[in-house]
Formats: sequence, structure tokens, C-alpha cells
Amino acid sequence: MSETLPERFAARMGHLLGPDFPTDIALAVSGGGDSMAMLALAHDWAHVFGVKLWVVTVDHGLRADSADEAAMVAKECALLGHPHETLRWQWHGEGNLQDAARRARLELIDQWRGKIAHVLMAHTQDDVAETFLMRLARGSGVEGLSAMSDMRSVRGQKAPFKVVRPLTREARADLRHHINTLKVPYVDDPSNDDPRFDRVKARQALAGLGIEAATFTATAERMQRASVALSRRAADVARDCVTQEKCDYMPTGDLLIDRDRFAEVEADTQLRILAAALQWVSSATYRPRASALEALLDRALSGGGGTLHGARVMVTPSKIRVSREYAAVDGAQTPIGTTEVAWDTRWHVCSTKPEGLTLRALGPDGWKQAVDKPGDLPPHDAAITFPAVFAGDRLIAWHPIHTSPEFQVRFAPPAGQFITFLESR
Repeated sequence: MSETLPERFAARMGHLLGPDFPTDIALAVSGGGDSMAMLALAHDWAHVFGVKLWVVTVDHGLRADSADEAAMVAKECALLGHPHETLRWQWHGEGNLQDAARRARLELIDQWRGKIAHVLMAHTQDDVAETFLMRLARGSGVEGLSAMSDMRSVRGQKAPFKVVRPLTREARADLRHHINTLKVPYVDDPSNDDPRFDRVKARQALAGLGIEAATFTATAERMQRASVALSRRAADVARDCVTQEKCDYMPTGDLLIDRDRFAEVEADTQLRILAAALQWVSSATYRPRASALEALLDRALSGGGGTLHGARVMVTPSKIRVSREYAAVDGAQTPIGTTEVAWDTRWHVCSTKPEGLTLRALGPDGWKQAVDKPGDLPPHDAAITFPAVFAGDRLIAWHPIHTSPEFQVRFAPPAGQFITFLESR
């Protein structure tokens, strides 16, 4: 006899979070059929395993009915006995709407979750298939076509947390059948049928092809296995040819790639190392687009360079340097004092000096004031991105060259050490 949907959900939760389950888990519930099904399944599961559920709805304010839908979720949570909160976001009309909404949702949930380390989201097998088709249309390679991860770490403002997707092996139709049987309320978002959105186009294409979503998800899972193997190969190569630069034993935040060793390896490994280097230096969440990455690799291998993804690539006869792009940090400044503050996500600084000091990039103005520049100092375009302390416009100290006991600088990239980061790609 085949397992029921609640039994499959329990088994998946056990695989992802067991055997010692967290005491508290958050659920992101929009009010749509998928997320309301997840709420119903998690309610029964949590009752058995003694886990407390906290439910959050992000109201993006993009439709007139969105507030009513959030209220519906709140009412259902009250009936089930779970705390619920609605978070509101307003789009300012800049950039890609769906991408902005997705980023805002994670940021708002991060601010709300407190110490909760796991947030359940209701992505289904259909979502995996649609994502696969969308990425295929964009010309993605193995990395992009890999299956949506059942669990991924997200860099939070204060601490990382896990996004957990226990329904990626479940069909949307089965979830709908489950909540229709239980008479669980839900709403159908009209935007799910709006052909202006790529995901809707992918959904319609899948229906037109007549291919089951499970076929695409199986292919995506195979791609994921291949991606893991390729990432391990890239990490092995990187151990031999990539170093995190230090100057006077202090990290600069730059990566140095040995050109000769790098040139000997296959193109896919080169692309993986370069992509990870750009992400690591810029603290970017996502990998750069394939076409732009391939063009930058071609330039670097031929002795050129360029900027991409908030990072700059510079080439010397022996090294490929990946550093922060100055334009990405120009203007970013943080007041500092005795309490440690973060700047550009990677640098953490505090001072025993009185207040009134500012942490920002060294910049061209700071470079002109800097003295005692050693001969092995990184090139100008890299050095001007380093963290520096200013009193007004006057340079006080800069890392890693001019430091003092009055300033403590700690290099702590959110993704950890480069090789560790690369292995997780």
C-alpha cells in the first residue's frame, strides 16, 4: 500500500530535520493552495512531534485582495492554535518585480524570525519543473538546471538560517486534493495565470508539452548530482591554485589565482572557480549569468580583465586577482565606536577612540593621504576598496597597512573561507 500524503510529509521532515527536531519552526504561508496545504500537514505533524509552529505571511501589497488573504491565513492559524504575523512590503517600482518581491520576502522573514533557524516554504514538484524550464530557456548549464534544493542556508542579518522545502517531491494537484478534502480555505492568486510572468509561461508550456512535472524534476535531480561532483572537482583544483591574499599577515579580502595552473584545467572548472570567486568577494547570493561569466573568463585567460557581479578581475603575468569593485562600495559608510560594526558584510571594526569616526572604503581621496605604502601593496584599484577609518575627510587608519591598537579589524566573510564556500556551491 502506498504512503499517504501526511505520511510522506512526515518522512520528508524526518529526513530533512530529524531525528532531533528543532523546538520551533517557522512557516511562510501566503494563503495559496500549496502553502495552506503545507500548514495543514505541518499542523498534524507538529502535534505528534511536539514542535511549536510560528506562521508568517508577507503581504506584498500588489493586489487589492492581498490584505484579505493574509487575514484568512491569520484566522486559520487562530483556529489551529498557531501564532501568526503579517509582514508588509511596498514595491518602489525599480527592477524586476518578482525578483524584488522574493528578496524582500526573505529579508522580512529574517527580521521577523528571531532565533528560529528553520523556515518552511511550500515549493512543489511543479515549481521545480517550472524553474527547470525557465532556466533552460535562459541557456543555463548544469548549475542552473540543478534541482531546487530541499534545504539551503540563507545569510541573515544576525545569523544564517535554513529555508526548508519539504514538498518538492509532491505534485500540486495532490496538495489541492488534500486540502479540498479537508475543506481547508485557500485562494488562487490571479497572477498565477498572468502570461506576463515567465513562471506562468513555463507552466503553460509544461501543460502544452504534456510531460509530467516528475520527468523534469528527475532530470533536475540528476543535474544536481552532476553539479555536486563538478563542485568537488573545482574545490580540489582551487586548493592548488587559489589563495586568499594576505599583506603583513593581514587578509586583504582579495583572491589570487595562479594563471599557469588555472589555464591547465577544463573550462567548466575554470568557470566554477571564477563564479565562486566573484560571489565570495562581493558576498553575492547568486551566481552571475553564464554569458557574462564566460566572456569575463575569456578576457582573463587572454590577459585582460573587467568587472562583474560587484567584483573586479585584474590580470598580471602570474596571477588573476579578484577584488571588490570600488563602484560597489563607493558611498557605503558606517559610524564606528566601541561596539563592533560591519561594513560591506565582510569587515567588522570597532575602536577605542571617541565617537565621530566613520568606516568606509579607502577610496582615491584616502589613497592620496596614505603614507608608508609598501612595495608589495595590492594594486591601486584593489587597495581603494579596503576598509578605512576617517574623521570627516581625514584618513585615520586603513586596513591592512596602517592599523593601530586603537582599531580592531576582523575579516569575516559571511560565506566563510573560500574553499569551504566553493565546496558548498
